[in-house]
Amino acid sequence: MRWWMLGLFLAAGLSLGGCAQAESLQSAPHAPVELSSWHVRWDAAAGDADYRAMRGKLSKVVLFAACYDEKDELYVPQEVQALVNAYSIRKVERYLSFTNDILGKKHVEKDRELLRRLLATDEGIEKEALRMAETAEKFGMEGVELDYENFRKDEEIMTRYRAFLQKLAEVTKERGLKLRAVLEPSMSFEGLPAEAEYVVMFYNLHGKHSGPGPKADRDFIEKTLKKMEALPGRKAAAFATGGCLWQDYGFFGLKKGEARFLTEKEAAALAKKHGRTPERDAESAALHFTFSADGHDGEVWYADAETLNAWITLAAENGVEAVSLWRLGGSETLADVRCE
Repeated sequence: MRWWMLGLFLAAGLSLGGCAQAESLQSAPHAPVELSSWHVRWDAAAGDADYRAMRGKLSKVVLFAACYDEKDELYVPQEVQALVNAYSIRKVERYLSFTNDILGKKHVEKDRELLRRLLATDEGIEKEALRMAETAEKFGMEGVELDYENFRKDEEIMTRYRAFLQKLAEVTKERGLKLRAVLEPSMSFEGLPAEAEYVVMFYNLHGKHSGPGPKADRDFIEKTLKKMEALPGRKAAAFATGGCLWQDYGFFGLKKGEARFLTEKEAAALAKKHGRTPERDAESAALHFTFSADGHDGEVWYADAETLNAWITLAAENGVEAVSLWRLGGSETLADVRCE
């Protein structure tokens, strides 16, 4: 009797597994979405190639990024200024992104203590909002993007961030500038002003911080979409191109080597070099493959246009009307991304 029941359970499991496979995440026609993308300073030439492939579909481009020097002064790198010049003749809406990175003798990304200093007082908040608006105007931008990160667990900074975003919304509105704010999916969405567009990062489910897997999958996307219901104003989803390589990862993370991000082109070239045919994961639509070389085992997960289209389809089916792609540069199939 016990063996009969075990067989029944196994059969049911196989049946359910077959159903899950049949319902794999995939692209389909959907309601129109507005597409935008980031053009980053460190990959400008490759970004230009992707922009030319996508330009008929992109409604806006975000130039990435302004940051700070070691004296807490806003700093626009020369490479970003070159992007500003390149886009001055392009018929697309332009935003300048402002991050909490520090560029100087040392490079600090997503510096939490910088935010603590900048936003400590109401006077500091007003000063920073004015500086951002003035910088965007100076470079002829149509909008400001606020991309402050890495403070979600600090309640003091979170409170000051909300106040700053409110002031920035007021200042940009007065000056006729548009405003969008990039949000990490794990941060609180409560108490934010309605005047901004909110761009939620639907990526880094897996990455250098974790073991192998896709940057996003069905469950992660659906949970984040549900959380976005708390956001006021216009909402956008940000999806990432490319992927990640994990070397010698095993035993639940007790064994691990190098992990690094890859562009789609780099991932495809790696598969070709090692004679591997990537497989598409049912729950994420991401491509993945493994290989061995020089005494090391590698595992790669990455997104191509079909992956992005599947993610966009799921978002659009849940009411999202705008999608941002991180980022231009290094893609093979970006021209195949659809906006409907």
